[in-house]
Amino acid sequence: MNKLFIRLLEKRGLTPSFLHPKYEDYIDPFELTDMDKAVTRIKTAIKNQEKILIYGDYDVDGVTSSTLMEQTLILAGIPSENIEIMLPDRFADGYGMSPKLIDRAKSHQITLVITVDCGSHNHAIIDELNTLNIDTIVTDHHETSDKIPDAFAVINPHRKDTPTESLQNLAGVGVAFKLAEALKKEGIIDSGQEKWLLDLVLLGTICDSMTILGENRRLCYYGLKVLEKTRRPGLKELMQKAGVRTLNSDAIGFQLGPRLNAAGRLESATTSLELLRTKSPTESAAIAEKLEQLNKKRKTEQNSATREIKERGVSDDPVIIETGKWHEGILGIVAGRLVEDYKKPAFVLTETTEGVLKGSGRSFGDFNLADALAHAKDTIIGGGGHASAAGVKVARENLFKFREQLNEYYRSLHLVDQEKYFTKSPDLELTDFSDLTLELLDDLKSLEPFGPGNEEPIFRLKNVQLVNVARMGADQNHLRLDLRDKNGKYLKLVAFFAPEKWFTLDPAYDQIEPIIKVTENDFNGVKSVEARLLDLIIQEV
Repeated sequence: MNKLFIRLLEKRGLTPSFLHPKYEDYIDPFELTDMDKAVTRIKTAIKNQEKILIYGDYDVDGVTSSTLMEQTLILAGIPSENIEIMLPDRFADGYGMSPKLIDRAKSHQITLVITVDCGSHNHAIIDELNTLNIDTIVTDHHETSDKIPDAFAVINPHRKDTPTESLQNLAGVGVAFKLAEALKKEGIIDSGQEKWLLDLVLLGTICDSMTILGENRRLCYYGLKVLEKTRRPGLKELMQKAGVRTLNSDAIGFQLGPRLNAAGRLESATTSLELLRTKSPTESAAIAEKLEQLNKKRKTEQNSATREIKERGVSDDPVIIETGKWHEGILGIVAGRLVEDYKKPAFVLTETTEGVLKGSGRSFGDFNLADALAHAKDTIIGGGGHASAAGVKVARENLFKFREQLNEYYRSLHLVDQEKYFTKSPDLELTDFSDLTLELLDDLKSLEPFGPGNEEPIFRLKNVQLVNVARMGADQNHLRLDLRDKNGKYLKLVAFFAPEKWFTLDPAYDQIEPIIKVTENDFNGVKSVEARLLDLIIQEV
């Protein structure tokens, strides 16, 4: 084991059980409140060969959860022809259970509805299903209110009567998988069959930015192994279209995830759902190509909106609130870009119907969007979500008041030093390159997949000499730095879309302390170590 990697493990306090978690060391799924009720109800559905409707969501977590739940029910003995899947339309329905579900359930003689990644706040819809003698099992991971829906079972780790806090980091697909584990534990699903669902758990968990610790570490560790051997032709085609050569958290979060999300953002999430469900290589290729084109369109739309906002300038308010005529599906991404660029919480809204603005917010640090929207509830039509991501509807006539109340709420918190959340704190400082080896890269792979709580290791280089500065790429907007340590060993650093001031570095005058992550360069089959430049401290000599 590489010496630098050993130091890293000590610094992070990581044990062998983290590096190589045992699949059998899982948290009992029956620690989730109502899990016993859900299993009992599914047993009845199997016995009576009932028709079941799965209701999901339009993001990656939603489509992976829906696919996983369908396959879980099939493994449990429900015929596939007895299972319906329904996803909301982002533009017509919004998040959560749509009233359209009622008509669908009645027309298909549904007797059991199972939600995935939603349902905790859909009391009225569930009440109406109850009047029709249609039972509902809610599986969800969003924050709950004091009053839970009157469903047959509500499985949500955020319920106040669920004591196991370590399950609160589960994505919606993770909660659905715990139901699969419960059915396995009861002998309804053959042991081992549920493991093949873990590629879906990995995708949904990474793309929903859940903390990769505890139960999620176990699920994602094995999910990565399953994804490498996935039986899903759609995922194989998608990886090929995206040019994925190495399966890791970057490939999932920045290549596969955006393509799976593109359908729900611009058209219908059923396209991504079909990709995950299909068994046909021919159909997989066509769907993967469609997702590729939708993703390109999504990039164009979001870049155009971001550029428009930056060109006209944002206000000095602590919370950015921007309105315009943009595609509804890209608003959350644009808000995220504004957060990164301006280091402020941001809402981006567009007019969807006359006089009504609909949009998405993104935040960070100590500013909780769910709490902020609760504070401004009198100025909005509706809204809610997580601490760092939320949706909202506002009447145009109330926009000024909405902006005023959100910023008033921000100021009342007296938050300080919020930009610290954007600062990349290095794990270790290095003064030479002796331990930056291929062995280190292999060791670092044992920490994959990376995510919140298990970030990719970064290092700070000190007392190194800058030797060369060069531009790279067709547009000359990428940077290459060559460094030399005290022992005369060289290291290449690369920064994509680097800040212009970095190109003006002068090896004769500038002393630098780069913040890097270690990467592998594979040129004509020859592997070597290089580094990705994340940040730079410049000190003139």
